Amino acid sequence: MYGADYLIAQAANGLVVGCLYALMAVGLTLIFSVLKVINFAHGEFYMVGGYTAYYMVTVLGGLHPLLGIFFAMIVLLGLGSLFEVAFLRPIHLGAVNRPAEYAILITFGLSFFLQNLVLSLAGPFPHRSPSFMSGGLTVGPVTISADRLIAAGLALVLMIALMLFIRATWTGKAMRAVSQDRDAAAVSGINPFKMNNIAFGIGASLAGASGALIAPIFAVVPDVGVLPSLRSFVIVVLGGMGSVKGALIGGVAIGLVESLGAALIPDPSRALAYRELYGLVIFVLVLLFRPQGLFGEKQ
Repeated sequence: MYGADYLIAQAANGLVVGCLYALMAVGLTLIFSVLKVINFAHGEFYMVGGYTAYYMVTVLGGLHPLLGIFFAMIVLLGLGSLFEVAFLRPIHLGAVNRPAEYAILITFGLSFFLQNLVLSLAGPFPHRSPSFMSGGLTVGPVTISADRLIAAGLALVLMIALMLFIRATWTGKAMRAVSQDRDAAAVSGINPFKMNNIAFGIGASLAGASGALIAPIFAVVPDVGVLPSLRSFVIVVLGGMGSVKGALIGGVAIGLVESLGAALIPDPSRALAYRELYGLVIFVLVLLFRPQGLFGEKQ
């Protein structure tokens, strides 16, 4: 049986990883709350963010890895905005007969396209960005690398900034109005198409930031976004569809549950094999006993 020091270390690691899960899930829930579209290409936005940060830092010599995160966010903001205008706007213009099926197919199509495009351009080999900073922090039995601390800290900063943006700015309030009642928001002078574009661009940008933050910790490959995307869906359901606060709390909860759950199995290889199972068990339990999620509202 593991000692208390090991469990504390696993809990600290779970908190760090949970912050990164939450950042990606926040972008996904923002897109759903405003556009009412589930983005199945969210994991590929995460992957493109990691590759963008890697190439910006390695190709442009001397660029600090932290600046790679900024460039990744800008690239994904543009990519998300262009995709929304070209392929998702017809849904809200009434030009699509079966909008729900169309949204699933078009986002799945983007997912396959981005995976294969990156595979053809960058190859199947893993790429790792340079470290943000050497060293780490040791508190008692727990030692966390500087890369993980910086990644978790920046993820928290971005999520807090998003919540302040949504609550304190006119654009954020307009997005909330569109998410609650699109027609009423349009009557009051808000352009719902513009809010759709901003929300999708920000959601894609946050996914890209998450991928860029993880790039110095884990190597990026063309399918690196598959598992984080699945976790994001679990987190969104756990926190409540459309709830930014729920996505934040759900991400940290999933990170803790996965880390502590893995610590309960003595064999490390078996523990890693069962790691994703704990989140799926929570997913099923939430669907059974509270389908609207922790912070969601009954429809």
